[in-house]
Amino acid sequence: MRVPLIALGLSLLGGLGGLLVASGILLINDSRRARLIPWLVSYAVGALLGVSMLAILPNALENLPASRVFGTLLLGILAFFVLEKLVLWRHCHIHDCEVHDGSVFPVLIGDAFHNFVDGAVIAAAVMTSVPLGVSTALAVAAHEIPQEVGDFAILLHAGYSRRRALLLNVTSGLASAGGAIVALVALNQVPVILPYCLALAAASFLYVAMADLIPGLHRGRTDAHSMRQIVLIAAGVATAFVLVQ
Repeated sequence: MRVPLIALGLSLLGGLGGLLVASGILLINDSRRARLIPWLVSYAVGALLGVSMLAILPNALENLPASRVFGTLLLGILAFFVLEKLVLWRHCHIHDCEVHDGSVFPVLIGDAFHNFVDGAVIAAAVMTSVPLGVSTALAVAAHEIPQEVGDFAILLHAGYSRRRALLLNVTSGLASAGGAIVALVALNQVPVILPYCLALAAASFLYVAMADLIPGLHRGRTDAHSMRQIVLIAAGVATAFVLVQ
């Protein structure tokens, strides 16, 4: 009973923790928010890369041959690419996201699906070990912050009040608990799929970090901001390393 409760709690932390921080960030002025978001994105990149490469994949490799782990990893990355192309998985990591203006319903559906998958990922990590679950939930929450800021901006731009925008985002965030419950049931019934789930979890983290987040960090000049990005990415990796020891 302890493991399911921990998985459910950490899935809610991953799904709602970033949302709560994002709602606070919206209270600060635009210029400071514009500076802060890239910092959060940089840290999220490090956390996602660190957790996937230092924790999730090594655990999967303990139970599956490398060919199966990396084959599943490849299939997962390709699947997330296809899902994103089908607009089932969309990310917005800046406070002014022109991609989704006027598309509130797809944003909410995509965010709920995203949170559902994140909840399943966290549950699979907890089934492996609680420390891995904690580090995975932290990585999820970190990359949720800039995305939720973007989602808030879209809802506010569409004319929603701050209260209603928060309520809608909380509702989509609760999908993480549903993902965790489905994963727990499936993994209890068919425990042999756990290492495959871990490989898919690593695929989702690597895809988000390298396809969605890192390209945004490359925009702009190479100056002191680049050094700050490197330091924050290293901090994210270090956080993952410490949590899984």
